[in-house]
Amino acid sequence: MENRKSSGVKKFHKPVNRPNKADFIFGINSVVETLKSEKEIDKILLLKDMKHVEEIETLARNRGIPVQKVPQERLNRVTMKNHQGAIAFVSSVNFAQLSNVVTSVFESGETPLVLILDRITDVRNFGAICRSAECSGVHAVVLPARGAAQINGDAMKTSSGALSFIPVCRESDLMNTVKYLKNSGFQVVSCTEKGNDVVYDVDFTLPTAIIMGSEEDGITDSLIGESDYKAQIPLKGKVESLNVSVAAGVILFEAVRQRS
Repeated sequence: MENRKSSGVKKFHKPVNRPNKADFIFGINSVVETLKSEKEIDKILLLKDMKHVEEIETLARNRGIPVQKVPQERLNRVTMKNHQGAIAFVSSVNFAQLSNVVTSVFESGETPLVLILDRITDVRNFGAICRSAECSGVHAVVLPARGAAQINGDAMKTSSGALSFIPVCRESDLMNTVKYLKNSGFQVVSCTEKGNDVVYDVDFTLPTAIIMGSEEDGITDSLIGESDYKAQIPLKGKVESLNVSVAAGVILFEAVRQRS
């Protein structure tokens, strides 16, 4: 028998993050019935080139729910059970209407503070940001309909329950959302290293919408261009950026400091 010496190097395999069973529904009939119910759905995966799913696509389009056409392997990574080429990811929260939230805050005599998350895809980052948002008195968290983290059990856990208390709004077009907020009297502050403003110089006692950007490439250039401030967080070390959830906490609690 051949003797092989260990190299002494341990191999670590990247864990596969699978959704909790309660976070998705599979099967054509089950997905159709869920779409007809009042359950909030994050997105739907359909097998690419699958026929006879017009009802799913029509119901999803009418509710503004994203549909992705994907290969069999993508569906099988979610579940190996008989999904029939259709999986719906169910949200753990009920989405709010942003216009209703804004109207309610103004009518209550408070100064609104809204947080817009542009393509934050990491579930734990999202949950941590929502925890800071709830603790800092943010009135609503706004997400794009496409390209956002799934609001599942992991997000709820990371938020320490904050997602049960803070309104979450899903918008199909963040540019239109920013324009609506500006027309409603908000100043818009992009937290980005691409600007010359400093977060501590912004007057957060005014109605404010803060934009935080993607972990990969930051805030979309068009949203930065529509912002009133492009505000940096001053950094003293050699690392050039903060994790987005940490950066969100810094700017949100600067708003708290000024409003206290």
